[in-house]
Amino acid sequence: MSKDPLRIVIDRWGEPSPRKIAEVVAVLHRGGVAAYPTDSVYALGCAIESREGIERIHRAKQMQKSQRLALICPDLSTAAEYAIFSQTAFRLAQRIFPGPFTLVVPATREVPKTLTDSKRRTVGIRVTSHPVAQAIAKGLGRPLLTSSAISPESGEPCRDADEILEAFGRHIDVLVDTEQTPAEPSTVIEVAGEDITLLRQGQGSLEGILDLSAIAVAASSAHR
Repeated sequence: MSKDPLRIVIDRWGEPSPRKIAEVVAVLHRGGVAAYPTDSVYALGCAIESREGIERIHRAKQMQKSQRLALICPDLSTAAEYAIFSQTAFRLAQRIFPGPFTLVVPATREVPKTLTDSKRRTVGIRVTSHPVAQAIAKGLGRPLLTSSAISPESGEPCRDADEILEAFGRHIDVLVDTEQTPAEPSTVIEVAGEDITLLRQGQGSLEGILDLSAIAVAASSAHR
């Protein structure tokens, strides 16, 4: 674990510096853990193949084995390599992405078994609108495993770099320091065939996207 993570300051205005994004990506390529802003809250992440990174994120958040990491993909085309989209899921994805949503759908064989439930081969997909997280995912060249940076002690999401350092500083290798994020994690929606289930109401608004009367509400702790 890194006790003093590399802190990279990225200005909130304009496109993020390619050089600074490359510094973050280099850490991820080496199997490290990063903390970065998204269009919901700050998140912890690692490269998809980093088993050590996955374990460190689980320990940092004190996650249960049933809680899985989502994949940040740069676009739906990339997501389709790791997720199976029914017609319903694809139409929904086109409406909510990019944005502060996680869409849970069946996983393809490209997703390691360790990242899915043994009984239900599903995966959470994100296509974020945040320029920093988007740039990291593109620079990495493969999915960025991600989980909302919610402090296991307080249960509150981290919204800026200082809060990340307080809650997770010893668990991460690199920290992107930029503007404060919104206060809620992503909205999580699962699509199984034609059935749509709201797993967690978060930052992403469902107004004008879904008929709420047609959505079943499940446990709110899923994919935290």
